[in-house]
Amino acid sequence: MSQIEKTTSRPRDIDRKTRIHLSFYDRVKFLILFGLTFLVLTWSSLAENPILSVQDALNETARSKSWLIVLAVIEVIRQIHFLIAELLAPYHGIWTKYFAFVDRQVHRLSDWTRFRLSRIVKWALVIFLLAIILGAIYDEPPIKALFLAPKAFLSALPFLGQLLFAVFFVIIQFGAIFWFLTRGGVDTYFPDDIRTRFSDVWGQDHVLNRIRENLLFLENPEEIEKHGGYVPAGILLWGPPGTGKTLMAESMAGESGKPFVFVDPGAFTNMFLGVGVLKVKSLFRKLRKLALRYGGVVVFFDEADALGNRGIITQGGPQRNSTMSKTSIFESNCHGGTYLSESAVSAIAREKFVMGGAAGGGGGMGTLQALLTELSGLKKPRGFFNRIVRRTLGMRPKNPPKYRILVVMATNMPESLDEALLRPGRIDRMYRVGYPSKAGRIRTYEGYLSKVSHSLTAEDIDKIATITPYATGATIKDTINEALIMAIRNGRTSIEWSDIVKAKQQKELGPSEDVEYIERERHAVAVHEACHAVMAHRTRQHMSIDLATIEKGSDYLGMVASIPPDDQFTRWKSEYQSDILVSLASLAGERMFFKDDNSSGVSGDLESATTIASLMEGHWGMGSTISSHASNRRFEMGAPGGGKGKDDTEKRMRMALSDRIEENLNKLLIQAEEILRENRNQVLALAHALETHKTLSGEDVVAVIDCTQGSIVDGRPYLDPGLLAEIEKYHEASVVAHQEHRVPDVRLPVIGSAGIVTQ
Repeated sequence: MSQIEKTTSRPRDIDRKTRIHLSFYDRVKFLILFGLTFLVLTWSSLAENPILSVQDALNETARSKSWLIVLAVIEVIRQIHFLIAELLAPYHGIWTKYFAFVDRQVHRLSDWTRFRLSRIVKWALVIFLLAIILGAIYDEPPIKALFLAPKAFLSALPFLGQLLFAVFFVIIQFGAIFWFLTRGGVDTYFPDDIRTRFSDVWGQDHVLNRIRENLLFLENPEEIEKHGGYVPAGILLWGPPGTGKTLMAESMAGESGKPFVFVDPGAFTNMFLGVGVLKVKSLFRKLRKLALRYGGVVVFFDEADALGNRGIITQGGPQRNSTMSKTSIFESNCHGGTYLSESAVSAIAREKFVMGGAAGGGGGMGTLQALLTELSGLKKPRGFFNRIVRRTLGMRPKNPPKYRILVVMATNMPESLDEALLRPGRIDRMYRVGYPSKAGRIRTYEGYLSKVSHSLTAEDIDKIATITPYATGATIKDTINEALIMAIRNGRTSIEWSDIVKAKQQKELGPSEDVEYIERERHAVAVHEACHAVMAHRTRQHMSIDLATIEKGSDYLGMVASIPPDDQFTRWKSEYQSDILVSLASLAGERMFFKDDNSSGVSGDLESATTIASLMEGHWGMGSTISSHASNRRFEMGAPGGGKGKDDTEKRMRMALSDRIEENLNKLLIQAEEILRENRNQVLALAHALETHKTLSGEDVVAVIDCTQGSIVDGRPYLDPGLLAEIEKYHEASVVAHQEHRVPDVRLPVIGSAGIVTQ
């Protein structure tokens, strides 16, 4: 691993000191074309004048077609220039600095335009030389000879040959139709076409180290093969969207120095039967050619779940033995599948998927099967001459070479992939690309902020990484871009801390609606959110308040958002109980502050509290019973048989579970009422601050509750008994106005510059 860890990124094309080395074919292809043209023209001269000697024919062709020799000499000089530029860095530097103005003008065009223009120029050269040859053969002008060639070819064939040609032409038509249908969905990038490197991927170092190992074995397969091993041929990257799976594959293309083939998710989806199979065959034929020519190739299947599966799980087939499958089955922190026997894992997985309705599917009839066959790497002879001609002559076909093909797949739904696709030999390694850790988020923020102008300090970056615990590379990039847009909107070109905070809030909550509450409803919403915030601050230690707002959004009147201060992977009973207390605080608070009245706005809070309590009681072993309600229901525990007895038993089970959940929620509701009663002044103070400022950061919320100085709001005036009395008076007036559906008699107290209350 020391060799792998010390490996640095392969230099980009723009960082090279010398020109990229041409392959032998690219160096001599035009010389071969000019040479063949010269020989054909010489042969034509000999055919027209049989008494002419070969030397005289060569001299005559050289004299009459001197332009062909000039082109060959120019090509030789051009290749000598390329060779010197490939070997001598000073020569290449001087040339690119002072004389490569034509290349600079051409490279202003897009890559696709330059590719098409080069194809047109090459075909034009081939057609031109072909016209010259045909003109010499038919003793006609080159353009006319070009059109006479097909007629002469057909007239030279006998009738049977023409018939066979017609049949062959019909076959070509069908082949052309399928050829056009199989085009698209596969893009090929050659070395140095992509500039992305591993250094451009942040926050996923543990996965990159493993991928670097795969690339090292791809470039130097003898390191493992000489010891009797084999190069891992497949990688699966799976995890939530936006975590950098596609970016990793792109960086692999830049690092490997091998051709990179990108397969679109819908490449194998076709309306005609069998086209998908032809696409798979065509794809791997291309991969084998590239692997032989360049010593290896990387192919990337994005959104691999589009390939589908054959429904093995729902048919009771064997379960795959992989970390990924067990993680999807045993969603707990202790990874229960690791200490169970394989038969137990298989039974539990089968029951889970069957009861859950896991469905089979596929990317098309035979497409997945064709892909599995190609990935299995069968060592069968290939090529018409090798398979047919050599066997006809009684010779044994040659064994195929070792194709260095690295298959990379990415998906965020690994459970939908087929069993056979993930077996070793096809996909040898599976890496979870999860949410980046705090250190990874800091590195990602630093990377994207380095591309723009900003005034954020290291402490600011650490803070934003802390308050965005589940941010991915995609969301971080989007947040920085949104902050830059806000800065430009305000007449600045440099991002400030306030821009980052506003961008985060807008991305998470969406833009607030430009509406105004009536006064009594505004106060009710503020009290509702203040109860949530005070309860969260007093009871919940595993989460910190991020912000509190009473500005109406698309699907909420107000909200209190919380974030985990640390990356934590386990949850405890006490934490879930505090979550329920925070949810029930709205109901307890509205009943306490509005004289046993409450709004419909508590419905979502009650749903959250009931769901958590149900899971605690029936699934997580955090209630009064031990057995799992899900397993009891699945296996109909206690049911004497089918029919009414079964229904009665299930009904009694639900009622018993419901009674235990209700009892637990009632206890926690009473506890929430006691906590809010002890913190009545803090709730009203925070409600007053929310009505005044509309939106508060988590730091300001804590400042109001603890009566300290916040980043924007000063909470110290709330220590004044006079201010608290005015706030209490305003609250009582709002309650009366709420009951009588009118405007409150008392105005919202306003804190002056010296903490003086004004009306």
